[in-house]
Amino acid sequence: MSLENIKIIFFDIDGTLIDINSKKISERTLKTLNRLKERNYILCLSTGRSPMTVPHFDGWEPDVYLTFNGSYCYNGQQVIYKNPISPEDAKLIVKNAASINRPVSAATPNKLAANGRDKDLVDYFAIAKLDVDVSNDFNEMIENDEVYQIMSGGRESEYPALLRDVKNAKIAAWWDRAVDIIPADSGKGVGIEHVLAHYHLNKEEALAFGDGNNDIEMLQAVGTGVAMENGSDELKAVADDMCGHVAEDGVYHYCVEHGLIAEYKIGK
Repeated sequence: MSLENIKIIFFDIDGTLIDINSKKISERTLKTLNRLKERNYILCLSTGRSPMTVPHFDGWEPDVYLTFNGSYCYNGQQVIYKNPISPEDAKLIVKNAASINRPVSAATPNKLAANGRDKDLVDYFAIAKLDVDVSNDFNEMIENDEVYQIMSGGRESEYPALLRDVKNAKIAAWWDRAVDIIPADSGKGVGIEHVLAHYHLNKEEALAFGDGNNDIEMLQAVGTGVAMENGSDELKAVADDMCGHVAEDGVYHYCVEHGLIAEYKIGK
């Protein structure tokens, strides 16, 4: 598979750049990002996280951020694309979750606020080294602010109840105990389309790495979509290619094997 025309690369974070078990990016993977930047690839983080919870990697900054599973995309100069949940749908999602005893956390670009906590939601936030912040002004936030994502504990059997009578929202899940709820006409694939248009690039010039079901649309939106070895079966079914496990620096080895960077030793 030739990647000589690649100009832009999209990376999921959790399970792709960061090992979910260690909750860290490896030295080799971080160095890979720096080497790719030195070769002038446009590098983009594509994540379900909010802008305020995107991790900072020492010595490296992405060129573009796709946050809230693509509903809020920006670079250092401007917001490229934004698509919040409608206030009506946001209020209904909160009500639906309460009907099945699920507290939720809602997110704007600069705030996270919850109306309660349960084990699934707490453990979900812990993956990103975050606490669930129960806020007294949660209802005011739902009523007045632009909410881009609502997070809740939830198994697949609970999805219909969470979305009952909701007009324009969908579930983007990469963990089997929790969900991200975003606008139905959004997603990582939609965000990528807007980013590619912003940089006047076509999908054949784009490469993406991911591991979860919320990365399916991302891999389909680029010319070459790569699933991690630790990725879901559903993602692997749509991927163009595979790379090694996140815990074994799969992104690094793939980039070396396909000539995107040269092989190197740690410490050099």
